[in-house]
Parts: sequence; structure tokens; C-alpha cells
Amino acid sequence: MVMVRERRTPPEGFGPMLRAARERAGMGQREAARRAGVSQGHLWLLEAGQRVPSAAVAEDLAGALALTAEEHEQLRAAAVDDAGRSNPARATA
Repeated sequence: MVMVRERRTPPEGFGPMLRAARERAGMGQREAARRAGVSQGHLWLLEAGQRVPSAAVAEDLAGALALTAEEHEQLRAAAVDDAGRSNPARATA
């Protein structure tokens, strides 16, 4: 059986918050993506509000960007636990 997930939309203001945190940390997208272990394209999609991060990527981004507690909570709330690095099927593959 093929599992089809519905694409999730990030909450309003999510992308700009992430971009502002990256800029405050003094990093370009390439450097921030490298530190978080994601592609620059994926980070661009997150900042553009076109994707939500997996829970694992959210934690990696929070560490890489030194988010405030409020930003970290916003990032964690937008994250999904059944996609990307957090997909349970990856652990068995």
C-alpha cells in the first residue's frame, strides 16, 4: 500500500522568521544550509514558505541558527514528524 501524504502549509510568518534568524546569525543561505545539513534549495523553500521542515531538520536548523526560545517553538510547531529525516520508514530502510 502506498502512503500519500497531504502537503502541509507552513504557518503565516514562518518563512520570514526563519530568514530573519539566519540573517541575524550573519549567514547566507549556503552556509546556514551546510551547518543544518540540508540543501540550499531546501532552505530556500522553507524560507519562501513553500515547505515545512521535518522534526529532525527543525532541530538542526534551531542549532545552526541559534534561535530564540520563541523562534525555536515556532519552528518546532511547524515541523512534521512523518517526513524527511523524521519519517519512521527511514529507520527501517
